[in-house]
Amino acid sequence: MSVVTSSLSGDQEKKLLSLFGHARLSLLYKASVQGYTAAAFHARCNSQGPTVVAAYNKAGFLFGAYTSKDYTQNGQPINDDKAFLYSISDERKNPLRVSSTNGQYGFTDENTGPNFGALVFLFNDTATVQYNAGNSYNFDAAHMHGDDLQLTECEVYRVEDLGGCLTKPWRNMQWTSERKRQLKEKIKNYKPDVKSVSQARVLLVGPVGAGKSSFFNSVNSIFRGNMTSQAICGSAGTSLTTQFRTFTIKSGKSGEPIPLILCDTMGLEEASGAGLDMEDIVSIYKGHVQDRYQFNPMTPLSDDVPGYRKHVSLKDQIHCVLYVVDACRVSLMSAKIVEKFAAIRKKTNQIGIPQLVLMTKVDEACPLVSEELQNVYMSHYIQRKIQELSASLGIPVSGILPVKNYSQELELNQNTDILLLSALDQILNYADSFFENQPEQEEL
Repeated sequence: MSVVTSSLSGDQEKKLLSLFGHARLSLLYKASVQGYTAAAFHARCNSQGPTVVAAYNKAGFLFGAYTSKDYTQNGQPINDDKAFLYSISDERKNPLRVSSTNGQYGFTDENTGPNFGALVFLFNDTATVQYNAGNSYNFDAAHMHGDDLQLTECEVYRVEDLGGCLTKPWRNMQWTSERKRQLKEKIKNYKPDVKSVSQARVLLVGPVGAGKSSFFNSVNSIFRGNMTSQAICGSAGTSLTTQFRTFTIKSGKSGEPIPLILCDTMGLEEASGAGLDMEDIVSIYKGHVQDRYQFNPMTPLSDDVPGYRKHVSLKDQIHCVLYVVDACRVSLMSAKIVEKFAAIRKKTNQIGIPQLVLMTKVDEACPLVSEELQNVYMSHYIQRKIQELSASLGIPVSGILPVKNYSQELELNQNTDILLLSALDQILNYADSFFENQPEQEEL
């Protein structure tokens, strides 16, 4: 599965966003990857709410069309007083914006590429735009697209209104150095209620690229006091983690391990037979999978292969499951990934393991949070994403923890640390629930 990335330059994205106010763009369709066809466009862009077409040509123009309405292929003209055409070029400081001639027409919802009357994108399933002068929109062709209708790329983005700041935070959080110290001490001094268990074991489960390995590295960095990269992380189309890893976290370079083990797994993938297997998850839950076991997506772990732990006790089991989801991808999770989450949730409930959701990359998802991490619980957009994630995964809002992992920083940041430590504190609270509900067992 290839990684699909935006072709917008930083300046182009800034100018495009200036047309919408406080909004965020999420890439839905990229013609060079998914095909210059109407069918490929509609498969990814129908019923997605407000969207904007971004067409690129060799003349250096970025031009396209925005509508606040859904594409549904109903064959009818769609009224949309918010629709417009636009053009961005290096020569212009501000984008060109053109509304329809009657102020009401938006586009024609046909089985073609996006049809905005004067401009029809992906014309005849090709990398071209049909220009129909004066059809519902009036503009100078040279100013709109430089008289170049041959495309080098065509993309469609969902346009999400970020909603600004709330009047007060919807969760209380103390952002002080004293609070950071308290959280670190509380976590270091944590003791499971069961005498035979000295460390809570937490399993990280989530799609490829969600930030599971980055979460461990970030937590490890906090307790080490400097940036670390023990777990392999990065960006790729398939899982970078191919082994089952159990990571201990030391307090300081030569300090004692804290009473928490984070277990990393392969990422979930859409394709059947790819990524983490359900049978392997159950084996991990029950403590049968040893550290550094090499996953084989085609063959689940069995009791006759190396890496299988036959005799397990309570300390080998998973005590809390942490689903990891990228905040930027909440609205873009495929039905197949949601189905995999649902299947895992059902099995986890049957076994009786507490579950939480870690929503990562909140700074990338919301500019308000990027500017100031303390806005995370003031952001209307982040609150909305958490509510959406709750509905999608069936996890209560109280069980969803927004965080920012370290990714490009060289120094620790107090606000980032507090948000991560607060998440760890809640994770250990949920692990306690597991211990309270499980009788101590020596051999299983």
